[in-house]
Amino acid sequence: MINNCGLIHGWFNELPRIKFPFDEKEIPLNGIYVLFEKGEKAHNRKDRIVRIGTHTGDDQLRSRLKQHFINENKDRSIFRKNIGRALLSKNKDSFLKNWEIDLTTKEAKGKYSGSMDFKKQKEVEKEVSKYIQNNFSFIVFEVENKERRLELESQIISTISLCSSCNSSKNWLGNHSPKDKIKGSGLWLVNELYKDSLSDGNIKYLKNILFN
Repeated sequence: MINNCGLIHGWFNELPRIKFPFDEKEIPLNGIYVLFEKGEKAHNRKDRIVRIGTHTGDDQLRSRLKQHFINENKDRSIFRKNIGRALLSKNKDSFLKNWEIDLTTKEAKGKYSGSMDFKKQKEVEKEVSKYIQNNFSFIVFEVENKERRLELESQIISTISLCSSCNSSKNWLGNHSPKDKIKGSGLWLVNELYKDSLSDGNIKYLKNILFN
């Protein structure tokens, strides 16, 4: 398991790195993304993987990455929401309780229209965008089949979360997260942690799609 984590860190560190601003034509329509964060290292000073993600709808990988990096709407990106949580918690900002409110529906917007500080929310969204755009880079690889994408995503997440060598730095923003699973795992994730690591079959499959 630890060897597999070191192995995939080596593989993913070799792939072409994408940073903001990015050309969406560099990104396949269907696949998996792997995020790295400035200052985070693991496995002989390789860039440490801090998030793995995919999408469920067809041809939505580009849209998913835009939701994380560009679209300023925390309720459409749990990644953005978690970055905002950590930033607000680090600053001991009482707006954190408002940041938790999901304003996706018209009913919710109406309910909180009188009490929500929307100007402050926009300011935090911009701070989140700035942090993500300045501190994260990523690689992507194509996986057309939805079931295979989800299986690989889950197994890669578990492989990394189960690895004792993948520790966050003392300055990692996630250490300020109010989510214990983020602080404990060193990943900007709360789902698919500590489950089944990469199978031998999926290690072979992954190597084949990455380098053939």
